[in-house]
Formats: sequence, structure tokens, C-alpha cells
Amino acid sequence: GVENAISSGIAGLSAGGGNPADMKSPGQRKSAIRFKYADALGHPATLLIGGSIPGYSCESAATPLRPYFLSTLDSLAWRTGMPESLYPEAMIPGRRELGSQRNADMWGNIYPRSGFVSQTDDDKAAALVAQRVADIITRTGEPHVYQSLKGRKKDGYWPPDAVEENTGTRNHKWQRLTPSVSSSCAVFPDGSHAAPEDGNAAFALWRPYSCCQKRGQKFLGSTNF
Repeated sequence: GVENAISSGIAGLSAGGGNPADMKSPGQRKSAIRFKYADALGHPATLLIGGSIPGYSCESAATPLRPYFLSTLDSLAWRTGMPESLYPEAMIPGRRELGSQRNADMWGNIYPRSGFVSQTDDDKAAALVAQRVADIITRTGEPHVYQSLKGRKKDGYWPPDAVEENTGTRNHKWQRLTPSVSSSCAVFPDGSHAAPEDGNAAFALWRPYSCCQKRGQKFLGSTNF
């Protein structure tokens, strides 16, 4: 896009962000600080399967191709990390981290939810940024410029809870789309993967919805087993 062309021309970097230190000569120290741009769009597949098969699929809160988050419109918070850098989640070690030190798979901190990450692995850095964006858009009232993807509960329809890390598959899964498409879904951290050469990575966010087909005029209740 335009942003990619401008940033590539001026800084020699793609809009996927990156780490200028990675371009140093071999043997020189590399920095772990990376910056990533991020966009979140409604998945096109929701047009095909979201509630279109009665009894087998539920309506999605997402609208295909609608932009829910564009980091270029959220520049102040995305580049400065304010005010979230002052939140307890950002200042207290062990709170809101993707993975854990105990399991030796800590990919980074969720807060502050900005484009800067401290991660030497570019694939893990991209995944961490994706997790941050999902954390923002599946909630309401966050200090960012975005469109909320939080669904509204109603009779016979139960949208998923907000995305939260380290909770298993209870509220979300990720599917890798680039640099290579994965045929399965997982939650982060999910091991080591090849990093994109140009710094651009894409992931699909899948979330569990519950619903029941309307049979009468009034919903009486439900029981989960």
C-alpha cells in the first residue's frame, strides 16, 4: 500500500516494521527491539460461513474486510505506548505476558499494547503484536483508535469472551497465513517457525461462538454439558 511504499523508500523497511540492526554486518551486535505496524480486518470467510448454514454455524461479530484496527490511525498510542506504559499490567513482571519464564517459552509482554516489542525472533515478535491487537479489538473502551469486535449476547446467541493469553483454546485460536499457510490452528506460544524475510506476517484469528437455531417465539434457556 501507500504506507509500505513510503516507508520502504525513506527507511528501506517494509510496513511490516522490522529491526534496522538486523541489517548490520555479520559479527556486530543486534538489537532485540523491534517495531511493527499492524492492521486487523474482518475475515472474508465470515461472508461464507458466518451464520449462513442454519444449525451448523453462528453469526460472527466480524464484518468481512472491515478495518477494526489500523496502527497508522492509532499512531500516538501505538508509537509511544502511552498511557498503558503506566498501567500495572506493564509495570509488574509476570502480569499479562505471552507464555511464561517458568516454561521457558515467554515471548513477551502484552502491555503496553504498542508496536515496539523486545524479541530477537521476528516471527515471535509478529505473533506478539497480533496478540496485542486481538486483545484491544475484542474489548470496549480501550485507549486506542479502533472498532470493537465484541459481540452482543442475546437469546440463543453467545459470543466469545475477549481474547486473553495463556488460557488455552477457551476464547481463541490462531492460524498462520504468511509466510506459509498452516492447515491447523494453535494458541501462542506454539514453538518456532520461520520468520518472514520482509518482516510481514499475517494470522487469522478464530473464536468460538455458541448459538442455537430458533424454534419458537421465546428462548427458555440452555444447559452446557
